Amino acid sequence: MTGMQGKRVLLIVGGGIAAFKLPELVRLLRKAGIGVTTVLTEGGAQFVTPLTLSALSGELCHSALWDLTREAEMGHIQLSRSADLVVVAPATADLMAKMAAGLAGDLASTLLLATDKPVLIAPAMNVRMWEHAATRRNRQLLQGDGVLFVGPDEGDMACGEWGEGRMAEPQAILDAILAALGGGVEPPLRLTSDRLRLAPEDAAPPAIAPPDGPLRGRHVVVTSGPTHEPIDPVRYIANRSSGAQGAAIAAALRDLGAQVSFVTGPAAVPPPPGVQVLRVETAAEMRAAVEAALPADAAVMAAAVADWRVVNASGQKMKKDGSGRPPSLEMVENPDILAWVSRAEQRPSLVIGFAAETDNVVANAVAKRQRKGCDWIVANDVSPGSGVMGGTDNTAILVTAENVEHWPRLPKAEVARRLAERIAARLAEAAE
Repeated sequence: MTGMQGKRVLLIVGGGIAAFKLPELVRLLRKAGIGVTTVLTEGGAQFVTPLTLSALSGELCHSALWDLTREAEMGHIQLSRSADLVVVAPATADLMAKMAAGLAGDLASTLLLATDKPVLIAPAMNVRMWEHAATRRNRQLLQGDGVLFVGPDEGDMACGEWGEGRMAEPQAILDAILAALGGGVEPPLRLTSDRLRLAPEDAAPPAIAPPDGPLRGRHVVVTSGPTHEPIDPVRYIANRSSGAQGAAIAAALRDLGAQVSFVTGPAAVPPPPGVQVLRVETAAEMRAAVEAALPADAAVMAAAVADWRVVNASGQKMKKDGSGRPPSLEMVENPDILAWVSRAEQRPSLVIGFAAETDNVVANAVAKRQRKGCDWIVANDVSPGSGVMGGTDNTAILVTAENVEHWPRLPKAEVARRLAERIAARLAEAAE
């Protein structure tokens, strides 16, 4: 793959049943031109052998911290810093806890503590373990430290249960690795509320040209994921959006040849490779990023933007004062990004909003399209039990000025493909 030659990944294999998928990930990485050094934990060795990983990677598989021959030259330090990216898969609850606590009792945890390179993890564990308060705390700590996540997915567990906790598939992990390594395009951009750090106007073009397709030469802005509205330095208001549908839409538009500006909140699903990424956290940052990305031919506002934010967010962690009374949070409405884009001076010719509803889905979506001033609304039922938010499927309803079109329950990638093709057809009609 163009732009990946010479890149290296340090792959730490954790002790979960999903480790049996790691040989396939190593094969995909090598096929992409990425060098792989593997580290096998004691638990991981119960599911995959060092010989398998060595044979597929073409390099020695490491497992012992106390290897005196290599440690004479500080081998664990070299290992932790010789790669461009450290990947942990499967990232068990135990490994996540060690990372969050800064423990270094074996080779894997020592490498993670000693590295100065980006870290991407693919969590995998029982659904109850993933939902446990301790794991949630560890996830927040790791995300705050800048650790990247891919997955987990929802589905059947090896233990017989069903829910969120399955490790992302090897291809999805590869996509996340490519995105973290730059994927042949400019590295992701980071926006903060006090200073927008955008690519200069003379920034180099992507190394991978968009594919030929009906959207070649078109620029589309896509928003995705949730927003996080701070309460204090460690707490925030958020929602359950995984960003899966927005990422799938960006990938589908890219595959049709579009230049995609992908504005994403702190989503669980990584951005697809081959798009321009602008990372944000709050609704205000997302509004600024969208404005910076215009002009565009179309805008797909798939993000689940928080409706409210805290006016009096504390600069220090709020603590109990012994009175039993919770702190008073004054709320104010966030900027309405969809309505703003629909009426902007540089309004795209096609503006598409999303409506996540729990009741009266069609009626609410029709009213929202008229109220916001957008061209289309993609509505979906996110009521409890629907499995849409954070899931792999979606039941979409396309609301336009002309009609209401019900789509069957489909994988989110298929919903994205259909929507991208409709966008291409609409823009082609407008050009005639």
